Amino acid sequence: MKIIGIIPSRLDSKRFPDKPLADINGIPMIGHVYKRSKLCKDLSEIYVATCDKEIANYIESIGGKYIMTSDTHNSAFDRTAEALIEIEKQTKEKPDIVVMIQGDEPMVTPEMLANSLSPIIMDSGVSIVNLMAEIKSEEEFKDPNEIKVVVDVNNNALYFSREPIPTSQRGTSGFPRLKLISITPFRREFLLDYNEMMQSPLEIIEHIDMMRIIENGYKVKMVLTESETYSVDTPQDLNKVKELMKDDYFVRKYI
Repeated sequence: MKIIGIIPSRLDSKRFPDKPLADINGIPMIGHVYKRSKLCKDLSEIYVATCDKEIANYIESIGGKYIMTSDTHNSAFDRTAEALIEIEKQTKEKPDIVVMIQGDEPMVTPEMLANSLSPIIMDSGVSIVNLMAEIKSEEEFKDPNEIKVVVDVNNNALYFSREPIPTSQRGTSGFPRLKLISITPFRREFLLDYNEMMQSPLEIIEHIDMMRIIENGYKVKMVLTESETYSVDTPQDLNKVKELMKDDYFVRKYI
């Protein structure tokens, strides 16, 4: 089974311009994501998909592979799909599974990637998987930059939102509050099918790509990770991650 990783990344972020090249303890954020993803033995190759030459130049400088994509994409899925088609043209091979790893997840670990792949490798009925983690603070629960998720008894996603869900008005003591981690394995055909779907109403309202999948009647299998991990959406997030990664075990493997 051939599995590749694609990291969609662009400089033009409204919340945090030039975010992928933001320094985290001497290495640009996109460098951490790339190098840490490379540590996962389940992935045969990693590519960065970008429309920015600055990102491409950096990835090339560290011996990595990149794919130049259009600068008109609004969705990471769209950028990843374009990159996949180009990769297949270059390699003359079609991967079975693609793992989309967001470029603002600098704390990703090989174990997180391996855990996310387990359901899709073991069960042919699973087309797409996402990692999730427990929310540790009230601040994080209320942060609109953190995508929250509620799941059914089989850990399939019921709903994603930037609002605090489930509601705390009637008390949620003992009920897990969960956030989306942007590590997403999917079958090759499913990614291409997704790319042909029209944007859905709740996807637009919530500004969350995953809602398109649920609204079209598909299941998103969620996998809980116990790893402490934080995405970077703001300069404040960056400062927090810098501190957490000062003595990071995996950084020592590629510095």
